[in-house]
Amino acid sequence: MMLLVDAGNTRIKWALVADADRGAAPPLPWRQQGAVERAGVEALAQDWAALTGLIASDADLQVAVSNVAGPALRDRLQVILYAVFGPRVIIEWFASTPERAGIRNGYRHPGQLGCDRFAAAIGARALFPDEQLLVATCGTATTIDVISAEGVFEGGMILPGFGTMATSLALNTAQLPRIDGAAPPERMFADNTVDAIVAGCIAAQVGAIEHALAERRRRHPGAALRCLLAGGAGILLAPYLALGDTPLEKVDNLVLIGLYTAMNHGR
Repeated sequence: MMLLVDAGNTRIKWALVADADRGAAPPLPWRQQGAVERAGVEALAQDWAALTGLIASDADLQVAVSNVAGPALRDRLQVILYAVFGPRVIIEWFASTPERAGIRNGYRHPGQLGCDRFAAAIGARALFPDEQLLVATCGTATTIDVISAEGVFEGGMILPGFGTMATSLALNTAQLPRIDGAAPPERMFADNTVDAIVAGCIAAQVGAIEHALAERRRRHPGAALRCLLAGGAGILLAPYLALGDTPLEKVDNLVLIGLYTAMNHGR
């Protein structure tokens, strides 16, 4: 068995891969999967304890963790993993390297690339090999990254995510409300303050993705390009994206797919 963990700034997602599925091309059905809020990390002990019956008592458990939420969470995850699975657990703390699983890391300093972005790039190429890809991951931060058809992570953009944008207005202005859970506005030129904030944040997110797409087209005119949309806010943004003839793919758990692919390719 293999346990994959995507520890982000807001949520921790995980998936269990059966031995029989090792080596299969993604996407594949996870044997089990789940998610908790980062503040609820302790709940993972109970969730993962329920998995022990699926793992042979004499078998090691390989674990791959992408953690962008800091050393304190890493330490807590390590304690929980050893407490639940004992000494048979083998943990890889996934990190960005110059090259892995078909992706060459083109960052100026490869180790400084967020491990979640590197894993997402690996996952994107595993899903759509030999294609030029624009990968927009819309979470606490929104990242918009480019992978060439040759498998080079060329770089990208980082901006505040949809929720972060909306929250910053509430925290830094005297009279604007906090937005907790957003619904699409009835119209983009809104007639109330809450919808106006939501509409503005949608426009900023969509504008960044469309700008990145236009810039890539300008630099590589005529080249085929596919856009992948991932992350919790992706479902909110998708209806507003105008990408022309560029295919749009909505992908769940792209970081987990990347971890799975990386583990299958070794180090």
